[in-house]
Parts: sequence; structure tokens; C-alpha cells
Amino acid sequence: MTGPAALIVFCSVPAGAADRLARLLVEERLAACVQALPGMRSTYRWQGAIEQADESLLLIKTSAARYAALERTLAAHHPYELPEILAVDASAGLPAYLRWLADETAGAEPGDAD
Repeated sequence: MTGPAALIVFCSVPAGAADRLARLLVEERLAACVQALPGMRSTYRWQGAIEQADESLLLIKTSAARYAALERTLAAHHPYELPEILAVDASAGLPAYLRWLADETAGAEPGDAD
């Protein structure tokens, strides 16, 4: 690892929810950056039927320390009953970027005393 532990979280969302969720995660310091990739079409099995949906993919950059809070917030505010939330380790990166990511996600947990 070339810097603080970082994660990239993948989350598919309806296109209309992408900006709202991205802004929430950055405002709450749960993510340093969220990129919304539009124009994705997902095909999946849900409750026994093959479904298709036009979605956006959120690429969420966060610190490992903030992942649990990010997951809780996404699950609570996501419009799907079972949202896709998949985290992968960013095993390396530009050290200055990783420091920035860590600094931007260093906020206190909601409800914590300052």
C-alpha cells in the first residue's frame, strides 16, 4: 500500500438518484469523490424473473475507516430494496491522492462529539 487504506465502492442506482446520493456521500464526508457513469443497462434475476434497468454506476472513493458508515448511509437512502454495494481495495495509488482521500473522509461519525 502506498498510502492510507482506500476503497472503491461500486453502486448501481437509477439515473435520477445518482446526483442526490453522490452529493449526500460527499457532504457527509463518507466519500472524497463520487463519479456517476451514466447510460448503463443492467440485466439481472430478481425474485425469479429476468429484469433489465437503465441505471448509472457510482464509483465511490472512500477510506476503509469510513466504509461501514458509507454502507449504512447508502442502504438507508438508496431507492432499491437490495442495493448493489461492492467494495474493492485500492491496493496502490498516487500517495498525494490517497492522502487527500483520507483527509476528505476524516469527518466524525454522525452523532459523535467533536
